[in-house]
Amino acid sequence: MSMYRSIGTASDRVMEALVAGLELEFGRGAGEALAHRFLEAEETDFRWDARVEERWIGAYEGADDEDLELDRIAICGRLDGKWFCATMLVDGDGQAHGMMGCRQFRSLVRARDAMLHAH
Repeated sequence: MSMYRSIGTASDRVMEALVAGLELEFGRGAGEALAHRFLEAEETDFRWDARVEERWIGAYEGADDEDLELDRIAICGRLDGKWFCATMLVDGDGQAHGMMGCRQFRSLVRARDAMLHAH
């Protein structure tokens, strides 16, 4: 059994806010390049924050830490102008702890379809 939920409109605001903040700190022109480096280093968190829909897939059985229970959550969203579907490892407080995979798509329809069929 899975659960499907719409999150709202995160869209590209995550990347826009990051670029704007970095440009304030480091000057115009540096924001875009630095934003892509931040995105690479913190991809799990950025994708989780940029999700527009999510679907619970099930419990994650491969957790090393027995005290930490994680769920597998399929998400779709838009980040840096591209639609994506990813499978995330999320704790009971809604914090992402890892990403098991991510694919990019040309449209929301294809990203949502991939999310709905993830297992």
